[in-house]
Amino acid sequence: MTTQRAVGSIVSLWRYLVKSMMGEELNATEVATTGLLGDRAYALVDKSDAKVASAKNPRRWPQLFDFRAVLADAPKSVVKAPSVRITLPDGTIVSSDQHDTDQILSNVLKRQVKLESTGRAANRYSRGVLAGYRRPRSPGYRH
Repeated sequence: MTTQRAVGSIVSLWRYLVKSMMGEELNATEVATTGLLGDRAYALVDKSDAKVASAKNPRRWPQLFDFRAVLADAPKSVVKAPSVRITLPDGTIVSSDQHDTDQILSNVLKRQVKLESTGRAANRYSRGVLAGYRRPRSPGYRH
């Protein structure tokens, strides 16, 4: 007979949809072999050097933690990453589906950026929740 014992408990669960932005607290979520469904589905890419924006470089990206990203709808196993809503530091909300999202984010950050779905996220949604396959990341993508 196999015995089970608790090794810990979860007090809170957070998903960060856009790398280095604040995320959303979850009551429940699906967990895939590659992590929480939708976690880091997007990243901001600096158009000047094609590097992913990261709060690990606060001189270059001092405002990233002032943004909050949440899913627009419940995640599904679909071909593309789901829509994300981003709350800007002034409280304005933009959607990844808007045609001017990149320009709005660029104006606030004072750098030309592009909101991109990460290869990891695109693969997770196209292959299914529990698929363990990982497609190679784009050259500029870093965790």
